[in-house]
Amino acid sequence: MPQQGKKQAQTSYNFDPSILREYDIRGIVGKNLSEDDAFALGRAFGTYVKRHPKTPKGRAVKFCVGYDGRTTSPGLAGALVEGLVSTGAEVEKIGLGPTPMLYFSVKDRGADAGIMITGSHNPPEYNGFKMMMQAGPVYGEIIQELGRIAAAGDFESGNGTSKDIDVKDTYVTRLMKDFTGKKAMKIAWDNGNGAAGEILRRLTKKLPGEHILLYDDIDGKFPNHHPDPTVDKNLEDLKKTILKEKCGLGIAFDGDGDRIGVVNERGEILRCDILMTIYAQAILAEQPGAPIIGDVKCSQVMFDRIAAMGGKPVMWKTGHSLVKAKMAELKAPLAGELSGHIFFADKYYGFDDALYCAVRLLNAADAANGPFSSLTKDLPVLFNTPEIRCEVEEEKKFGLVPKIAERLKASANKDIRIDDIDGIRVSTQDGWWLLRPSNTQNVLVARMEASSSEGLERLKDMARQEVRNIGYDLEFPD
Repeated sequence: MPQQGKKQAQTSYNFDPSILREYDIRGIVGKNLSEDDAFALGRAFGTYVKRHPKTPKGRAVKFCVGYDGRTTSPGLAGALVEGLVSTGAEVEKIGLGPTPMLYFSVKDRGADAGIMITGSHNPPEYNGFKMMMQAGPVYGEIIQELGRIAAAGDFESGNGTSKDIDVKDTYVTRLMKDFTGKKAMKIAWDNGNGAAGEILRRLTKKLPGEHILLYDDIDGKFPNHHPDPTVDKNLEDLKKTILKEKCGLGIAFDGDGDRIGVVNERGEILRCDILMTIYAQAILAEQPGAPIIGDVKCSQVMFDRIAAMGGKPVMWKTGHSLVKAKMAELKAPLAGELSGHIFFADKYYGFDDALYCAVRLLNAADAANGPFSSLTKDLPVLFNTPEIRCEVEEEKKFGLVPKIAERLKASANKDIRIDDIDGIRVSTQDGWWLLRPSNTQNVLVARMEASSSEGLERLKDMARQEVRNIGYDLEFPD
């Protein structure tokens, strides 16, 4: 814990610029992230929220703070709370749990803002901070502004308070509120030793059927496998359990419980864009014509199926904060990213909550006329790649893709359509390929999808050549 008197005397604080990311603040503890950073962030964010025009005046600003299961999280949480309190804030500490429990607490308790200490799905040595406000998501320029407030030493001051609260039962009760299932299914769950473990145990006790829990103990060292359900190898234990125990469905979470992974009863992985077609059916039955958002990495199958069901498919930029903002703008009841962030705003709050997504998925499984795989049996079979990463120089990455877009547009090829809302998504008669700069890493991210294996190879060749034209190599796994 930083020494408060010493830190209060400081007039300014400079964060390592590399930890001020697009969607959060994240770094390696002991290298570019410390409890001093947490304390300074508490002061800066407390100041920002207190001065925000949508924050009610005449009372103490109220924050909720939670943390994940990493060994460094409690210390960072303590320093952060100390910084918030120094600005005059009233802090409610919800303790250890998943990120969406923190989001829920802010909504349910009417707090002005919240901060979650989490390294998400990153390796154990990482940690960071996800922030939100009642007034909207915190990302991009706001995060840079926090850095400027700290560098200027322009902090509010006051005598705030902090107290511990327990929201776990209230949160689980809210998760169960929208559960409509009646069938006693056999479900396998893989928590990956992530922060959702305790909530998962409480939730499954309330759900009908039989539930097999893998790695539900919270362990920030992640001894069994990396907690990222979008990587196929991390779902191997879940697949084996489903087939061995003859489960009807398998569900996995990432390290902080805001991203979902799903495996059907055959052991087949369902990408989140395919899950979106399942969710969209129920929502469009109640809200015909509603806009439903998918990020640029999502399958064309998803957009086509939403349109066929009478919805309005909207392609948008990648990034959970960007998607939340677009949802609010369009008043969309559902949105999703290929990365596993799925957002419900029809009956829920519009934030990404994998546990809530699981509940809604069980509703769909319960209503199915057949096994879980029957929900997707009519979807066309396409050929696609996982996300391919091409390492580039950080300072160059945002300027590279526009060069490709400019060249393709100049070619005047009528068989090519280019969408450039986030990088470029190039559509041809074979399918499409995507290339975009990552907001969190020094890489370009590629993905492609075709109606045939031969078409996929042509898309690969096209994308590979375009990347070579700007001086890099795009390598595909065998």
